Amino acid sequence: MKKAVQFGAGNIGRGFIGQLLFQSGYETTFIDVNEEVISAINRIGSYIINIVGKKPRFLKIQNIKAISARDKKAVVSELVSTDIAVTAVGNSVLEKIAPLIADGLVERKKKNVERPLNIIICENLLGAGHVFRKLVLESLDKSLWDYAKKNLGFVESVVSRMVPVVPRNISEEDPLCIAVEEYCTLPVDKDGFIGEIPDIKGMVPYENIDAYEERKIYTHNAGHSICAYLGYQKGYKFIWEALEDKEIYSVVTGALRETGEALIKKHGFSSQKHYEHVDDLLYRFANKALGDTVCRVGRDPIRKLGPNDRLIGSAKLALEYNIEPINICKGIAAAMKYDYSEDPSACQLANSIKQEGIDFVFKNICKIESQGKIVKLVKGELI
Repeated sequence: MKKAVQFGAGNIGRGFIGQLLFQSGYETTFIDVNEEVISAINRIGSYIINIVGKKPRFLKIQNIKAISARDKKAVVSELVSTDIAVTAVGNSVLEKIAPLIADGLVERKKKNVERPLNIIICENLLGAGHVFRKLVLESLDKSLWDYAKKNLGFVESVVSRMVPVVPRNISEEDPLCIAVEEYCTLPVDKDGFIGEIPDIKGMVPYENIDAYEERKIYTHNAGHSICAYLGYQKGYKFIWEALEDKEIYSVVTGALRETGEALIKKHGFSSQKHYEHVDDLLYRFANKALGDTVCRVGRDPIRKLGPNDRLIGSAKLALEYNIEPINICKGIAAAMKYDYSEDPSACQLANSIKQEGIDFVFKNICKIESQGKIVKLVKGELI
C-alpha cells in the first residue's frame, strides 16, 4: 500500500486530505500535537466524515495511524518510507515542521531512497511553495541544498473545501467528529512536483496555479469574510442567515463583481466560467447543514486585514484594474468594527482603534497610505 504523511490532523487534514488519500489507496500517518486526537486515531484506527449537502452521507476513513509531532525520531522514520507528504497546519506552524522535513531528507539520503519526496502545501498563503522551501533550506546544511532541490518538491495547492469547527460539546464526546461540504477538489501546482505526479482522487494539476490561488483568496476568502463581518454587525449567528439578508447579499455579490472583473482581466479567466464559480460559491456559503458561523469565518481580523490578504488585497487588486472597490470597502469597514469578545485578534483590533485611532490600523496593519482611495472609501463607511 502507498504511504502518505499528513502534517496536521485538524479540519482540513482529516476532513479533506484524509479523504482524498484514503480514496486513492494510501495508508496515512497523521502528525499532530493534539494528544487526544492522536490517541483516538490509534485506538479506533478510523474515523467518520459527515458529508452534508444535496446528497448527505457518511464516509469511513481507514488505513490510518497518528504520531506526535514531538516524537522527532518517529516522524523522521515515517518521512523516510513515505511516498508523499502533505501539510495542513496553518501558516505559522510551517516553520516548526520545516526542521522535520529537513531531517527526513537527510535520512532518505543516508538510506539511498531514490524517489523524490513531494510535499503538497495546503495552507492559505500566497507563494506557499517559496516560503516553505526557504524554511526547509534554512534547516539544512548548505552542502545539501543541491540535493534538496533535486529531491524535494514543494507543491502549492488551493484548498476550497469548507470544514466548519465542530461544536465543543460534540468534539469533547468524539474528538474525531468532522462535518464537511460535498465539494472535494484540490487544484495543485503541476510544476511543483519532482518526478511523476501521483494519482490522487480529486487532485487537479494546473500549470498556472498562481491564478487559482488569487481566485481563492480574492473570491472565496474575500466573499466569505465580507459576509461574516456584515453578518456580525447585524447580529446573525450563521453565514447562511447573513446571506439571506438582501442588503448583505447585495454587498457580497457586489464585492465579488469587483474582484471578478479584476481577476478576469489579470488572469484571462472566462467571464462565464468565473461567474459560474461565484454562483457555486454563494450556493455553498448558504449551505445550512454546515452550520458555519460568522464568528468562525470572521476570526482573526488582524490577519485578514493584512496588506495582501483577502480584504485589502482585493481592494488593491480592483484599483490596479481601474475598478472602484466600493463594496469591498464596505466589507473592510465591517471588519474594522468586528469586536467579538472571544476572539483575541478582534479585541486587539478594537483596542488599537480605540487607543491609537483608525489611521494607526491603516498604517500598521493594512500598510496602506492614509490618503489613498481605499482609506477614503472605508472611512466613508465608518462615519
